[in-house]
Amino acid sequence: MKMKKMLLCTAMCGTMLAACQQAAKQTEEIKETEVCNPIPLKFGDPYLLYASDGRYYMYGTSLGDGFEAFVSDDLATWEPCGQIYQGGDTSQWNVDCFWAPEVYERNGKYYLFYSANYRVNPTNEGENFKIGVAVSDSPAGPFKDLMNRPIFNPEYPIIDANVYFDDENGKCYLYYSRCCYKHSVESEIADSLRKAGSFSEIEESWVYGVELKPDFSGIIGEPKLLLAPPTKLDDAQAEWESRSAVNGDVNRRWTEGSYLIKEGDTYYIMYSANSYEGKYYAVGYATADNPLGPFKKAAHNPVLQENVSQGGTVMGTGHNMIITMPDGNRYTVYHGRLSSNPGERVVFIDPLHIDKDGKLTVDGPSTTPQTINITQTKE
Repeated sequence: MKMKKMLLCTAMCGTMLAACQQAAKQTEEIKETEVCNPIPLKFGDPYLLYASDGRYYMYGTSLGDGFEAFVSDDLATWEPCGQIYQGGDTSQWNVDCFWAPEVYERNGKYYLFYSANYRVNPTNEGENFKIGVAVSDSPAGPFKDLMNRPIFNPEYPIIDANVYFDDENGKCYLYYSRCCYKHSVESEIADSLRKAGSFSEIEESWVYGVELKPDFSGIIGEPKLLLAPPTKLDDAQAEWESRSAVNGDVNRRWTEGSYLIKEGDTYYIMYSANSYEGKYYAVGYATADNPLGPFKKAAHNPVLQENVSQGGTVMGTGHNMIITMPDGNRYTVYHGRLSSNPGERVVFIDPLHIDKDGKLTVDGPSTTPQTINITQTKE
């Protein structure tokens, strides 16, 4: 009798498992979609999220008092969700300049990390950026601040939050960029520009990383400097990371817009250099064995840059993120500018590869149709 009951239970469990698997097959499928850059969204610092409702959401820098979002089933056609977060009220910690949103789904909630100017500004600084976090039950908002203050308050302005959740150690890490503002740095590059009469000083932005508390209420330990512009003229990275300054666009050298992923035992951090307002904005990457470095920049940087000099129409490519599609292929989403309208930022998505030797490359910027395998939820 016990054996019969056991066999019956096993059969029932197998039937239920098969039913669940069949239900999963009925609710989701992999579907081909055709996408052509630039996709019909016009903003900077794009972030693409595949949410648990089976739809794709795009966030970016576009509103003066918060953020909007767009939703798509196929990455080609997009519908507006409207304003998903509104800031700048006198009762809120932030004032203006709402930049670089990133949204993460964790434990049934959606968390929006963003940069904005801090209302507490006793010395009346021109740039007083900090990083905040808001929460919502839906990827389409509305998002409300998790706490009415920045996550933490360093002595310098910071932007471009990126969060990495490490499944191996259960920790999460916050990456951000220290602004160039009042951050004059001496280097051989600065000396050469000063001698050439281009600028009297050069300011720089640097990328830092720090462990983040699990409830996002603060940081653990002290931030570590991970990336900075090269200081030596003979550094292999010096030419491409200094183009905006060398060409007289601005007296600043940026390292910003970082984004971290892991492949095997290696951590890859992508970053943007040069002025986000100009044609030389470009993307490179560095690798490390630890989420907080030390990181070594890739010898073949930049991996994404303008193609106007090669007869193309795209420039100012930068502030990218990475998304993995259901077939395992990776794509990078970023903003760029078209030579026909350089004052406007538009959104691009292109394939990103990491080969067996660990070399990361991007097939872009592209402006021809490409086929992408996406996950689509059936009704």
